[in-house]
Amino acid sequence: MDGFDQAKKEISELSNELRRHQYRYYVEAKPEISDLQYDRMIDRLIDLESRFPELKLPDSPSQRVGSDLGSSFPEVVHSVPVLSLDKAYTTESILQWIERLGKRGEQRLSFVVEEKMDGVSLVLYYEHGLLVRAVTRGNGSVGNDVTANAKTITSIPLRLTQPLDIAVRGEVFLTKDDFERLNLTMEVPYANPRNLAAGSIRRIKSSETARIPLRMYVYDAYISGNGENAENHVEVLKLLDNLGFLVNPRLAVFAENALRAQEMANKLHIPDVVSGDFGKLVEYIGSMDERRSSLPYEIDGLVVKVNELGVRDFLGYTGHHPRWALAYKFDAPEAQTVVTDIDVQVGRTGRITPVARVVKVRVGNSMVSNVTLHNEDYINMLELAIGDTVAIAKRGDVIPAVERVVEKNEDENSTWLMPEYCPSCHTRLCRVGAHTFCPNSADCPDQIMGRVIFFVGRNQMDIEGFGPETVSFLMQRNMINDIPDIYTVDYQSLVGEVGFGEKKAYSLMKAVEKSKDQPFSTVMVSLGIPDFGKKAVDLLIAAGITSMEQLETLVDSDNKRPLLDIKGFGQKTVDSLFSYLKDEQLRNRIARLRDLGLNFSQESTANDNRVPQTFSGQTWCVTGSFERYQPRSLALKEIEARGGRTTGSVTRKTTHLLAGSGAGSKLQQAIAFGTTIVSEEKFIAMLEKE
Repeated sequence: MDGFDQAKKEISELSNELRRHQYRYYVEAKPEISDLQYDRMIDRLIDLESRFPELKLPDSPSQRVGSDLGSSFPEVVHSVPVLSLDKAYTTESILQWIERLGKRGEQRLSFVVEEKMDGVSLVLYYEHGLLVRAVTRGNGSVGNDVTANAKTITSIPLRLTQPLDIAVRGEVFLTKDDFERLNLTMEVPYANPRNLAAGSIRRIKSSETARIPLRMYVYDAYISGNGENAENHVEVLKLLDNLGFLVNPRLAVFAENALRAQEMANKLHIPDVVSGDFGKLVEYIGSMDERRSSLPYEIDGLVVKVNELGVRDFLGYTGHHPRWALAYKFDAPEAQTVVTDIDVQVGRTGRITPVARVVKVRVGNSMVSNVTLHNEDYINMLELAIGDTVAIAKRGDVIPAVERVVEKNEDENSTWLMPEYCPSCHTRLCRVGAHTFCPNSADCPDQIMGRVIFFVGRNQMDIEGFGPETVSFLMQRNMINDIPDIYTVDYQSLVGEVGFGEKKAYSLMKAVEKSKDQPFSTVMVSLGIPDFGKKAVDLLIAAGITSMEQLETLVDSDNKRPLLDIKGFGQKTVDSLFSYLKDEQLRNRIARLRDLGLNFSQESTANDNRVPQTFSGQTWCVTGSFERYQPRSLALKEIEARGGRTTGSVTRKTTHLLAGSGAGSKLQQAIAFGTTIVSEEKFIAMLEKE
C-alpha cells in the first residue's frame, strides 16, 4: 500500500474513532479516553489532512478545532419558517389558549413545554446527513451563514446517523459557569452569557470560536422528501436525539389526563420528564419560575407547543408567528421597547458609537429613550434592525443598553449598517479593531467639542461654570478651536451676550485661571488619552515618573521598559500611551498648555508607609449619599490610600460595599453576592481605629 492509500485509510479510521469519542464526551458525557490521547489523535489527523488536503472529509472531526483564516458572513435565505412566538404573561392566558385550540377540532390535544433558552437561535441545514449550512435567525427570512464557526461546536453533529435532508432549529448557549470564567479574561466584559455566545458565533476566525465552550440544544426539525414520518413533537425530539443532537432533557408533557401524558413522555426515554394533566401545567410553570435561577444556564421563559403535528398543519401560521405555539415570559428585571431609529455619535477620540432611539420606557427609576449600541459588531451580534422589539437594562445602574432582540420587526427590515462618512465632518470612516473611527481628529467639530467638554469636566480640571452649553457657545463663535484656547479667551468680551452678565463672565475667567493650579496628575487625566485614566496616572507617578518631560523622553527614545515594569501596566496600555504621545497634534497641545502655565510635573506620591495598608487585597465599591464624604471621591481616596482597589460596579469579585443612603440596586447586588456591607459610620470607625 503506497503513502496515499495508507493516509486515506488512516484518515478514515481516525475520523471514525474521533467522531465516536466526541459523541461520548460531549453528548453522552461518558469519555473513554484521556484528553491527552484525544489531542494526539486530533493532531495526527490534522497533520495527515495538511499533507493530503484532497483526502479531508466533509465532516472531518478536525473542523472542531477551527481555522485561523478570516471569514465573512454572507446572507442566506431561510428555506424553513423561522418565526417569532406569540407571548403570554400569565398562566391564565395559557389555559385560555389551550381551551380555544381544543374547541377548533375533534382531535384530543397534548402539549409539550420546553425551556425558552436565552441564547442564539441557529438553523442547521443537512443534505444526505451532512451539515452544509448553519444560518443565524436574522430577520426571520434572511440570516448570516456561520457554518465554519458552527462546525466547531462539539454538540452539533457534522454527520447524522441517517442520511436525511433536514433543517434543525435550536439555541446556542453558554453555561453560567463558563460565562463567569471566560468573562474574567475579556478586555471588555460581556453583559450576559447570551451576548458572549452571540459574539462568539460571529467571530471572524473559527479557531477563536472553537476556544469558547458553546453548546446547542435543538427543539424542532423540518424533514424533506420521504424522511421519517413523525406524528407528534415528542417523536420529532426522539428522532433528533437518535440523529446525534442534544435535546434539552428538562421538558414536560401535558394532556387532558395524566395517563395519556405519561404515555407520551415515556417515548422520549429521558429520565425525569415531567407529565400530567392540564391542571398540573400551572404548578409546573410556577416551579420552573422558582428553579430558573438554579439552572446551569439562563432561560427567560417557557415555550408551550401543540404536540400533534397534524393539528399544527391545520392551525398554520400568521404572518408573524405559528398559531400552535406560545411563549410564556418570566418577569424580568428589565424593560421592553421598540427601536424607532438608530443614529451615531462622534466621541472625543473619534470613536463612532451607534445609539438606538426607542419608544420611551421606564427602566428602574428613570425613563429611557436613548440606548447605547456600543459598536457595529454589537449590532451584528444582535442582528438588530429598526422596528425590532428589544429588552433593555441599565449597565452598572447607569447606562441603558440593549440586552437582546425579543421580537423581530414585521417589516422585514435588515440589520442596521454603519454609515460610510462621519456625520460631523463628512470624512470617510475607518475600522480599527472592533470599533469605527473618524480619523479627522484635527478638524472634526464633534471631536473637538468632546475633548474640550471632557477637559473642563468635574472629574477632570473641574472648571466651575464651564459646562457643555458654554463650550458649544464659544465654539460656535470660533473663540475655541482646541483645549488651549480655553486659556486665551477674553471672557470680559462676552458681557452682553445672551446668558452672560458681568458676574458670570468674571466668575468664568476666575475659574479658568484657578484651574492652572491643578496638579500634573489631574492635567494628565484631563488630556483624555484613551486607556489612561486616574488609576494609571497614579501608578505612573507612584513609580517615580512625575513629569511630562520624563514621559516625552521615554517616548522619543521608544523606551517602554520603565512603564512595563510598573505593576498594573500591560503591553497594550503602554503601546497605546506611546502611540498617542507620538502624535504631533497632542504634543503641540501639551506644549501650548505648558506655556500657558499648567502644571506638567509634581512630586511622587509613592507610599511612605505612614498610612497602614489595611485594605490591601480588598475591592471596594462606593454607592449612595454620605454626610462626611461629599463628593464620594473622598471615600475612594481613603480606600486607595490604604491599598484597596476601587470599582464602579458590584461583581462577584467585590469584597466590600460602602453604602450610604439611597444605595439602590448596588446594595441588592452586594447582598446577593454575599459582599460585606459597610455603613458610613462603620467606615469612619474603621479609619479611626488606625
